[in-house]
Amino acid sequence: MSDSNWWSEAGSICAHDPRFDEGAVVPPIYQTSLFTFRSYAEMRAVFAGERQQAIYSRVGNPTVQVLEEKLARLEGTEAARAFASGMAAISGTVLAHVQAGDRIVSVRHVYPDAYRFFQTMLPKLGVTVDYVDGTDLAAIEKALPGAKLLYLESPTSWVFEVQNLAAIAKLAKAQGVTTIIDNSWATPIFQRPALHGIDIVLHSASKYLSGHSDTVAGVVCGSHATIDRLNRSVVPYLGAKLGPFEGWLLLRGLRTLPARMLAQESATLAVADALAKLPGVVRVLHPTLAGAVDEKQLLGSASLFSFEVADTVDVVAFCDALRFFKLGVSWGGHESLVIPAAIAHEQAAGPNSVVDFGVSPRLVRLHVGLESTTDLIADLTNALPAAGAQPTKPAKSGWWAKRPR
Repeated sequence: MSDSNWWSEAGSICAHDPRFDEGAVVPPIYQTSLFTFRSYAEMRAVFAGERQQAIYSRVGNPTVQVLEEKLARLEGTEAARAFASGMAAISGTVLAHVQAGDRIVSVRHVYPDAYRFFQTMLPKLGVTVDYVDGTDLAAIEKALPGAKLLYLESPTSWVFEVQNLAAIAKLAKAQGVTTIIDNSWATPIFQRPALHGIDIVLHSASKYLSGHSDTVAGVVCGSHATIDRLNRSVVPYLGAKLGPFEGWLLLRGLRTLPARMLAQESATLAVADALAKLPGVVRVLHPTLAGAVDEKQLLGSASLFSFEVADTVDVVAFCDALRFFKLGVSWGGHESLVIPAAIAHEQAAGPNSVVDFGVSPRLVRLHVGLESTTDLIADLTNALPAAGAQPTKPAKSGWWAKRPR
């Protein structure tokens, strides 16, 4: 399918919801904890799986079900299951697939809380995790024998390394290893890992899928067997369900997902291009760097990236001098955000992916929102000299070539 055809299809999936009894164009919020039955026979048929009906909102709700069906279609998988947070989706999926004695292979630079979960909780269950360079196929192939899961995140957190998903999926299948990927950065608008052979796709739906910074949620997309496994082994017992109101907010956010991703891509390319030429900027880390992306896999440029500043720049003073970029830990919403890696370096001892994988304390992460691009560029242009930036050789040009739509 060509890019233009996929964006057209994705737009229809995101915008259109099924009609309900009263002809509503927006799905109703089923704000109820339980659903009753007209007879014992009807109840027995539902419990036996012979008839489809919601039972209890901890395990199923019609509003959330609409969301799950829509997300599965977007990712090109058979089914999906929504959770109360991205971490609930990550931890629930991993716990559903491992037992004592199992080993997980993970790429470096994964989401910091996923890393902390791997390093603090899994050892208590007798599960070990080995970390590899996700861009090194030989290293991945060497680590796979005997592993139960291969955990991916492409692009990765902070440094935005891109993995060759098709090649990795082929290596994992040869060893009988289940692949899981966090696809929060690209969303299914820009990347659909299942089409490249990845088994399970995760999202922090709090980010782009919501797009409004008002919802915390997660989602797991995969085969019917995968989602059935989650429904049997973790959903009824961990209690990390997504509520109907949060599900409704996500359905609202999805309607503008394609438009937001394209608008923020355009703004990000302009901001990054300007940033690379500013004094005090040593390098810019974004997956659209020349040669870093196979466009058959990654169809667009999301708005989260990082850059490294020179020794002359006071990172704290730079962040405090910004006016449009607000200091904040998340991303994917309408507001532009900044966070320096230095804050992670100052944290108390314990598993810390920023420190443990050698991320420079001079790295700064930006999320480009939907404000005026001119204002955002001016904000960066003014803040760097205020923080001590001295004239330096501009970064290489031509990094931000925009693909034809």
